[in-house]
Amino acid sequence: MRIFVTGAGGFAGGHLVQHLLRQPDLRPSDIVAGVLQPAGHNPALDRLDIVQRQLDLRDAGAVHALIADIRPDLIFHLAALADVAQSFKDPWGTLANNIHAQVNLLEACRQLVPNARIVVISSAEIYGAARGDAPLDESVPFAPANPYSVSKVTQDMLGLQYFLSYRLPIVRARPFNHIGPGQGSGFVAADFASQIAAIEAGQRAPVMFVGNLDAERDFTDVRDVVRAYLLLAQHGEPGEAYNVCSGQGYSIQYLLDTLLSYSTVPIEVRQDPARMRPSDVPRRVGDATKLRARTGWTPQIPFEQSLLDTLNDWRARLGLPPRGAHSAGAESP
Repeated sequence: MRIFVTGAGGFAGGHLVQHLLRQPDLRPSDIVAGVLQPAGHNPALDRLDIVQRQLDLRDAGAVHALIADIRPDLIFHLAALADVAQSFKDPWGTLANNIHAQVNLLEACRQLVPNARIVVISSAEIYGAARGDAPLDESVPFAPANPYSVSKVTQDMLGLQYFLSYRLPIVRARPFNHIGPGQGSGFVAADFASQIAAIEAGQRAPVMFVGNLDAERDFTDVRDVVRAYLLLAQHGEPGEAYNVCSGQGYSIQYLLDTLLSYSTVPIEVRQDPARMRPSDVPRRVGDATKLRARTGWTPQIPFEQSLLDTLNDWRARLGLPPRGAHSAGAESP
């Protein structure tokens, strides 16, 4: 089987490639990692014995040529600009990138490998603000609250349209917030963890700047998320969409307090108006009943462990040793 992973150099993409390599029936040569940067510039992949193919998915000719060359049996489409805050600053850049890339990929598949299974990664951002307290299932109407979520609505619906129009075997995954080691800046857990690690390393004053702490989100460890992607590739019903989520809501305040409890130094917290978004959904918690029923998937890594692993990852980037929960000298806020 030949597997093509777009966005393999990114956070979830890198974890997905590692998960695929742990499958006993797959060889490294079975996996082709689509990357924006050339080999040698993708830390999550460069140590792995896999094929990296540099590609700009906005180039239709290059996408067509690559699909014609590798003839994949399975495609995971993760590549996208995923920074919500940046999407407000450059709405068209986010829309153009995410939509154009997917159209080029689906067109190449339609023409060259119409039987290849495709997992399109949408986002829970498409649901917008929660209605009431009930967890959101796949039937909730779309209510995108930012340009990024508009682009993901379009990607989601393009996946459905190509299934309906051309019968391409496409499954849509709708992940809620995911966290874990390897996540870059621009996301709340990684941003907090990076600040704490820099403070512990003496690289900045012991003050953290934060935005809205009242929002509540459904967080799942990225390693659990990519397990769900593979299970959907294997067992998902083409044409259907599946939430990938824990079903548990955590406030950003609790996330911050947990990370601060792992710190080795006392840290002051200050709110920064510049970090507040123009439109911030107060609560978003998902319902993964459909995914569980189809694949048997459940998350395995506790939220607090995910946060500790994220912080230790940022410590490692700064040359600091990893620490266990509630390390010596730690103070809760």
